[in-house]
Amino acid sequence: MSDLPGIVVTGVSGRMGRMLAQIVAESGKARLVAGVERPGHAWIGQDIGVAMGGAPLGALVTDDPVEAFARAQGVIDFTAPAATVEFAGLAAQARAVHVIGTTGLEEADLEKIGAAARHAVIVRAGNMSLGVNLLTRLTRKIAEALDEDWDIEVVEAHHRMKVDAPSGTALMLGEAAAAGRGVSLKDARVSGRDGITGVRERGTIGFSAIRGGDIVGEHDVIFAADGERVILRHVATDRAVFARGALRAALWGQGRKPGQYDMIDVLGL
Repeated sequence: MSDLPGIVVTGVSGRMGRMLAQIVAESGKARLVAGVERPGHAWIGQDIGVAMGGAPLGALVTDDPVEAFARAQGVIDFTAPAATVEFAGLAAQARAVHVIGTTGLEEADLEKIGAAARHAVIVRAGNMSLGVNLLTRLTRKIAEALDEDWDIEVVEAHHRMKVDAPSGTALMLGEAAAAGRGVSLKDARVSGRDGITGVRERGTIGFSAIRGGDIVGEHDVIFAADGERVILRHVATDRAVFARGALRAALWGQGRKPGQYDMIDVLGL
């Protein structure tokens, strides 16, 4: 087991953190080295499995990411923008592959992550699932084939606890549609219509977000023209699909040259 890549999970007490820890520990392809939490968290010093209410997993929760990253070959990070930016620099110092599933990153955050990627491998994606990344490729292909007589709408739904909108996956799909059209999403994007908005502007890409219950993740890309529609859809029913994709990315990144990659690279699509 000692020759398997060691993985640290940040934000290990969260929904995705727990799932990631379990998937890594049970994979047989990697070692769970540690979980990272904020200082003062109740889990600090406990075995991750015990903290989750189960059997020991042989890795402790720590509030010292520097020490944890130094013992790892990969860091899987589904936390918050400020934490992810800090972790990117620390993972780069440790030369550990940094897999980023965090959403809501701003341009300034991405610039700092890009600087860290000059020294280590970073795999960043709005969604780590195989199905969503296939959907992304299909979205771009269809956008390339259809002209602006076809309106594009991205509709996403998530659980009530999600704090950012549109989702990172929705934005990833929007970027794919914009790339297919040969335009900038920044220029074409329209989000959250409300009130008297006037007629739809030709060539725009619209976004709508639904929040409720325990919805894991649903994404529709709608191409609508007069008399017909093409609808692409992905529905996730289990967060394990994201965790398995993230682990796959961490393993894929071992031995790669420093730089920024995404799941399209990991999956060879």
